[in-house]
Amino acid sequence: MTDTLHSPNANSKSDHSKKELILGAAREIKTPNWTPAEIDQLRRRLIATHGEKGKTSSEYITAVLKEAGFKLLLTLQEDAEDQYEEEFEDILHFTTLRDAEVSLMRLDELMRRFQSHGEPAAVERVLNVARLGKRRAEMIARNQKVQAQKRAEKEEMAAWFRIWLETPDAFFDWLDVRKQSPDFQSKFPHAESEE
Repeated sequence: MTDTLHSPNANSKSDHSKKELILGAAREIKTPNWTPAEIDQLRRRLIATHGEKGKTSSEYITAVLKEAGFKLLLTLQEDAEDQYEEEFEDILHFTTLRDAEVSLMRLDELMRRFQSHGEPAAVERVLNVARLGKRRAEMIARNQKVQAQKRAEKEEMAAWFRIWLETPDAFFDWLDVRKQSPDFQSKFPHAESEE
């Protein structure tokens, strides 16, 4: 993607304001480490929040974050991404609760496989993808333009990602109990018909 604001003819004022947009959005995300997944989330947030004015490349965002002193985790992460990219293809495609459950099953399977093969960078990639899934679900859950039922589903999905990230070993047992609970049944009466 070409960053038109950063061509040789661009004025420093527009460059300066683009940097301010990036740094402001970065502070809102509040992540201790910036991986490619977080950088992509930041790029998407800029577009969602600022439209055309927010469009920029991941490379430019990375340069701005690096210049500002943010901690970037790109090298091992990039290697893990390149090596296992097909494993992560469409893993965060979830529009229904069932889709979210399948995404978490795939993430769990990948994490355990990478752990058993002693691949910490790939394990970290799985965790970062799960964190991104949680943030995406939270972002949609907060969007007042989205239908209330869909926001409730995304809020539920965000909780699922959070709980899996905190306690992956107990998650699927917890999820079975959660789906049988009266609260879940009343909020999502059609969830089982998705399966």
